[in-house]
Amino acid sequence: MNPAIQPADLGFFSVLASAGSLSAAARELGVTTPAVSKHLAQMEARLGVGLLNRTTRRMSLTPEGEVYLEHARRILGEIDDMEDLLGVSRSTPTGLLRVNATLGFGRSHVAPLISRFVRKHPQVEVQLQLSVNPPPLTEDAFDVCIRFGAPPDSRMIARHIAPNRRLLCASPRYLAKHDMPKVPHDLTRHNCIGIRQGEEAYGVWRLSSGRGKTANTEAVKTRGNLTTNDGEIAVNWALEGHGILMRAEWDIERHLRNGRLVQVLPQYFTPDASIHAVYPQRHQLAARVRAFVDFLTLSFSQHLTGDRNKFGA
Repeated sequence: MNPAIQPADLGFFSVLASAGSLSAAARELGVTTPAVSKHLAQMEARLGVGLLNRTTRRMSLTPEGEVYLEHARRILGEIDDMEDLLGVSRSTPTGLLRVNATLGFGRSHVAPLISRFVRKHPQVEVQLQLSVNPPPLTEDAFDVCIRFGAPPDSRMIARHIAPNRRLLCASPRYLAKHDMPKVPHDLTRHNCIGIRQGEEAYGVWRLSSGRGKTANTEAVKTRGNLTTNDGEIAVNWALEGHGILMRAEWDIERHLRNGRLVQVLPQYFTPDASIHAVYPQRHQLAARVRAFVDFLTLSFSQHLTGDRNKFGA
């Protein structure tokens, strides 16, 4: 009796789901479309469930198909990891790479770099998931997570890929009407744009003066009539003159340069927000993970160098 799930089915179904159609999968696998259809039918017969919804125009995964695909890709990724650990993998990065990043930064910075990365390494299949609240690092859902600030979990490797600061900013129009804050407590009298993201205490901004042993940190409870979980929306509200915003420098640097936003309380420091690529220790030997993290680090370094040359920093 044949087992319900056979090893060859995993790679076949991963290719089929990525291809989007039976004919496209057939071209990628180098077989006929009827052969793909037959293989799929045999899989579904052994499992006793349907994996795909098929119409004349489109193909979509059933709930069972989504579960199958998720586990198939995880198993294929673990096989790649085992090859890396045993030293038998090819030097060329291959296999599935699952990446997680925050919505705004992932959309504007990580996604374009992934586009360049897969052109350089076409044998790597990348799945990018953007999320408002980053998933727990203990979950084995991703190979690489892009995080702000070093994670506390010592079981993870956190590689610094770019410096980053959270800055307070507002539009010149807003500051002309409400005056520039001079000390952190002044923020309590201003309209502050709120962002609900991650596990940080909402509505509390921590600002420090001094460094090291002389540092003094003040927690300010802010208020405002605009709140969102999307950083891009919050930046747009600040540009439109609605209030003061705390946002990562990478997201607002161009607006500070062209004067559409002005830094507020620049003499104070906010908690570190340096950008890290975080991944499990067992993935450090995986060629695709190493190549991707190296690519990110180099790309961000070139971005910063270009900015210094361009703006004379």
